[in-house]
Amino acid sequence: MPAHHDHESVYSGLLVNDAHWAFGTDFEDPLAGVDTTVPDGVDPAVLARYCLVLGDDALVLSHRLTEWCGRAPDLEEDIALANIALDLLGQARLLLARAAAADPSCVPALPEGSPVPAEDALAYFRADRDFGNVRLVEVPNGDFAETTARLLLFATWRLALFERLAGSRDAVLSAVAAKGRKELSYHRDFAGRWFLTLAQGTEESRRRVLDALGGLWPLWPELFRSHPVETAAAQAGVGVDPASVAAEVDAVLARVFAAADVPRPEAAPRVGGAGRDGAHTEALGRMLAEMQVVARAHPGGRW
Repeated sequence: MPAHHDHESVYSGLLVNDAHWAFGTDFEDPLAGVDTTVPDGVDPAVLARYCLVLGDDALVLSHRLTEWCGRAPDLEEDIALANIALDLLGQARLLLARAAAADPSCVPALPEGSPVPAEDALAYFRADRDFGNVRLVEVPNGDFAETTARLLLFATWRLALFERLAGSRDAVLSAVAAKGRKELSYHRDFAGRWFLTLAQGTEESRRRVLDALGGLWPLWPELFRSHPVETAAAQAGVGVDPASVAAEVDAVLARVFAAADVPRPEAAPRVGGAGRDGAHTEALGRMLAEMQVVARAHPGGRW
């Protein structure tokens, strides 16, 4: 996909106010000052849905990673996982806000007068069936080896997507991808280093990382299954068909597996619907119940 934007000049609009990159009470629109015009010939509903599924991937995995706060093997990894979660949360905020700007009808209806920004409404007031994240990001954390393996798989895949998404015809998606690929490069490297350390460490650490990879592998093929929204977004020049990055991602993982002396898993794909279609594991419903409980109990609250 050819690049249509100067990433730095497009992205500079997102940095007008640094407060847009953290939660607080003195702002509502993380895209203030950014051109949110839908590109010519692009269906706003398709653009919005595409932004939602990418945002949901980041939001759900971000929440899973925050569950490690205070529980990681040591303080350095505790801080690293929290920072990775914040990176993903930042991506989620922008993507959900972009979805709402492209197609306001995708935002859940709330009681009149509720001071809830659109991205918060999408995060806290949708049911699990309305989320379009891949199932890989929603399964419970397990041990540190499982979190490492999942982050390696997810970051390798998402980085390949964002490398191409940086050429999106949509100014916001192009800017988000231009910054996000730098973050994801770190996420992949962090996970890759730990994957090698665990695989080449003790017998127990190697057993754990092999078990983790084998348990996650049935969910891996879903990431490359082209959903109609992803196909339509790619055809419109604003998105990326995940099937188009399969070979690239496979090559990267092959090098990591070879360096770690880890065989490629052979587990069969998990049967059933896909997360992009709203078919999720029970774990997502439980996670959302915890994540959304305060917002749903006090939809007009401010803090």
